[in-house]
Amino acid sequence: MAGMTNQAAGTFDIDSWDAQEPYQDEDGVRLTRVRVGKTFHGDLVGSSTAELITVETAAGPVAYVGVETVRGILHGREGTFVLQHSAGSDESQWLRWLIVPTSGTGELTGIRGQGQIIVAPDGGHSWTLDYLLG
Repeated sequence: MAGMTNQAAGTFDIDSWDAQEPYQDEDGVRLTRVRVGKTFHGDLVGSSTAELITVETAAGPVAYVGVETVRGILHGREGTFVLQHSAGSDESQWLRWLIVPTSGTGELTGIRGQGQIIVAPDGGHSWTLDYLLG
């Protein structure tokens, strides 16, 4: 990947969290589909819709995977892109994003990169994104 890596950061608010009934529950391991709406602040200003599948055990929520469509302005460039989520917790928590290659549109066509979500002790969410464009 040629070009310089850009770094973006900010926060987001969860506007909606619509969980369906668990579609699988075997020995206390539950899988649930969730639709999430967010608003982004910081270097990315916009909104998103995510489709998640969450995994919950007796220990609580332990993992999720998801696909999130982001619509907004990133460092002054307007467009959309899709994030693939991978997240879980064991001794530590990890929440990673990968920009799906070829998913960028508008002024974000060709965007690639990865990032992460950080959950603060007070429950607030911040994010970072390292990306290449063009």
